[in-house]
Amino acid sequence: MEEGVALAHALPDLDVIGADIVRVDRPQAGHLFGKGKIAELKDRLKEAEIELVLIDGPVTPVQQRNLEKDWGVKILDRTGLILEIFSDRARTREGVLQVEMAALSYQRTRLVRAWTHLERQRGGFGFVGGPGETQIEADRRAIDDQLVRLRRQLDRVVKTRELHRMARAKVPYPIVALVGYTNAGKSTLFNRLTGADVMAKDMLFATLDPTMRRVALPDGPEVILSDTVGFISDLPTELVAAFRATLEEVLSADLILHVRDISHPESDGQAADVATILASLGVDESRPQIEVWNKIDLLPPETRAQVEGRALRDASVFAISAIDGTGIDALLSAVADALGGTRLREEITLGFGEGRRRAWLFARDLVEEERQTDTGPALTVLWTAKQKAQFEAMSGSGA
Repeated sequence: MEEGVALAHALPDLDVIGADIVRVDRPQAGHLFGKGKIAELKDRLKEAEIELVLIDGPVTPVQQRNLEKDWGVKILDRTGLILEIFSDRARTREGVLQVEMAALSYQRTRLVRAWTHLERQRGGFGFVGGPGETQIEADRRAIDDQLVRLRRQLDRVVKTRELHRMARAKVPYPIVALVGYTNAGKSTLFNRLTGADVMAKDMLFATLDPTMRRVALPDGPEVILSDTVGFISDLPTELVAAFRATLEEVLSADLILHVRDISHPESDGQAADVATILASLGVDESRPQIEVWNKIDLLPPETRAQVEGRALRDASVFAISAIDGTGIDALLSAVADALGGTRLREEITLGFGEGRRRAWLFARDLVEEERQTDTGPALTVLWTAKQKAQFEAMSGSGA
């Protein structure tokens, strides 16, 4: 309930009058709620002069139509509300295209028996036998055509992003991606580390468009820090698909910082949701990750001491406050250690019989260029001192 209300507050110009949990033993196919509950809620909505009802869960097109008719209000389910928030927040060309695609995909599912006028038939042109095209088919085809156009535009934007990513790969800066549940404090941490002025507010989905900045780590390498869109439980599948290109920054990251709001009562559940979404994106468990337990400044003294003690016992966990800077230095030192130093560009030549070593380099995406010589392949590699040491420790045999 708390998260549903927070989502409502994230939409500007929305005045939240009240919130309530309605227990449903058996959802009704046509109306979701039973007749008695519908009548009771209708009286409450009329008395409070409500114009919009948000249902924090899935609502079928038929249920939405019937409830809107019964109550005389506009209905938005969880997916529709999140799409509205994303539509309001997207600023970059890529973000706008992704939201529009997600909204159209969502609308397409709402066409099925949603409105009576969609059941009418249009007359055919006579070129092909059979009945005319129904209105619902025409609307669906129009949406499909628009989705194709948007996908082409987005492909061009994604290619530009890929070119930027390739350009960054030629610079000896490892990429560190901030991920986490929405409102975990990623942008506040990003601003503290980079001196940037990314919007950081205490509300869900304050950040939609990815932001990247260069950061010099103390006694360590310079890195590219990437701030990403926050995750949320039951994230609409349309949005996961649409924002895949944005989240590909996470796939190419050398290190992932999973930022958690450790003061939130559902912090463990939120962390599990983030892990699920990362897995769905193809981020495997072997990718280096550090858990950042943020907002310890909001904890009571006794609880804070317990959290900091747990973090000290786990080398992959750091308790911090992005607001007052507690724990930041230790976190940055750990990031530098995890990255193993600045990436170096070097030329190496392998023998024809060193196929296993060559495959090892390619498997880790360390090869920038390969040329064939009389003695074997000559490679331009971009690697850290740690990766170089691992390579040199390998035996040269194995074609």
